[in-house]
Amino acid sequence: MEILKQKYKEEIIPEMMRKFGYKNPMAVPRLEKIVVNIGVSDAVQNPSAIDSALKDLAIITGQKPLIRRARKSISNFHLRKGMPIGLKVTLRGERMYAFLYKLINIALPRVRDFQGVSPNSFDGRGNYTLGIKEQLIFPEIEYDKIDKIRGMDITIVTTAKTDEEAKELLSLFGMPFRK
Repeated sequence: MEILKQKYKEEIIPEMMRKFGYKNPMAVPRLEKIVVNIGVSDAVQNPSAIDSALKDLAIITGQKPLIRRARKSISNFHLRKGMPIGLKVTLRGERMYAFLYKLINIALPRVRDFQGVSPNSFDGRGNYTLGIKEQLIFPEIEYDKIDKIRGMDITIVTTAKTDEEAKELLSLFGMPFRK
């Protein structure tokens, strides 16, 4: 989204340079990619479940998902090597900014009893992972057309070296962290 790109150039870079003492604007952390992942465990018994999850994820992200397959067989789960068990989309560039804008300004406020996202979900290297319990918070998904409520994991990958830098970057983008 042009709004977030413009905000990054005009507001976020100067603020980050001031707060962390960067000498060069190119040293300021930036968003690298956003990875959206859905595990479809019921695809083992119902192969059509992967198709409906694929449609939902494609509508949400605006990009065709990649089908993830099982790496090895696990007999207790009736899982064989090569069976489709999940979907993944990697967003970069314009689609990444558009998805982040939609997530922060439209989807997260629609979560029931929303208090903010956890400030503790950083991985130590400046990446943030957010779990969503249902795909219904996205406005593109029609309640009548879904077969099952599915959750998803959203990982925001930044070039930040520390969690503190990444948290400040996401806060400046408008991520609603819990106090």
